[in-house]
Amino acid sequence: MIADTIPVASAGVQFTNCTGGVFHPRFARMLSAGVVTGVTMDGEGGYGQFCPVAMASEILCSRWTVLVVRELLCGTTRFNDLRRGVPRMSPTLLSKRLKELERAGVIAAVPNAKGVAEYRLTPAGEDLRPIVLGMGFWGQRWVESQLSLKNLDPSLLMWDMRRNLNPQPLPPRRCTIQFQYPELPQAKRNWWLVVDDGKVDLCGFDPGFDVDLLVTSSLRIMTAIWMGIAVARREIEDGRLELDGDPAIAGAMQRWLGLSTFAAEPRRVP
Repeated sequence: MIADTIPVASAGVQFTNCTGGVFHPRFARMLSAGVVTGVTMDGEGGYGQFCPVAMASEILCSRWTVLVVRELLCGTTRFNDLRRGVPRMSPTLLSKRLKELERAGVIAAVPNAKGVAEYRLTPAGEDLRPIVLGMGFWGQRWVESQLSLKNLDPSLLMWDMRRNLNPQPLPPRRCTIQFQYPELPQAKRNWWLVVDDGKVDLCGFDPGFDVDLLVTSSLRIMTAIWMGIAVARREIEDGRLELDGDPAIAGAMQRWLGLSTFAAEPRRVP
């Protein structure tokens, strides 16, 4: 078996094709464009393998990259909104990951009518949907719930609620729903979802509207409900979730809340 090598001067490494065959044209273009250079997107040493799993991993498996793709698959297109979906990621690193994904052909930066860049998935990026969803369903099935519930983040939880909320069960007028997590510091304790004309806005400050429903619980309980680990009705009965306000909105909570994309997946572990 003859080994073909392609030197990559900038990375100081070589890729080896142990089949003696020709590299796929897409791979060759990525090499020549500097997208795949034998190093990962973090600048660490790459796998040095022609295997498609290895090549895909060099593009997708650097820290935060899959989560950025997750946000794009959820329909987020603007930089500031992407930041809300990955609140612990620095703006500098997010910008870097977006540029890397653009060079890899996963996304395209397109200016909107105001000249502001929006990030759109290319066909290659959209092709990642079943892969990313599959990872989520696997995590829902096999990652212990107690381990998942250690990673509490009110910003991410409320952002997820905003985009999955179903306005249909709510009255046909502006509705303001306040969520309160008493155990959190004052700056992160209160959140408001404002539903108006089918659109949902998230506020981390008082928007000044009358509150139709006040939802009070610990962040852990609300996260468990959102993930499908707990049921709102049972948490109310046990006194861990309190609803104060419009009875019709309170009674329809499990329907308008929407729940996580992965909540319906049966769990295989406690």
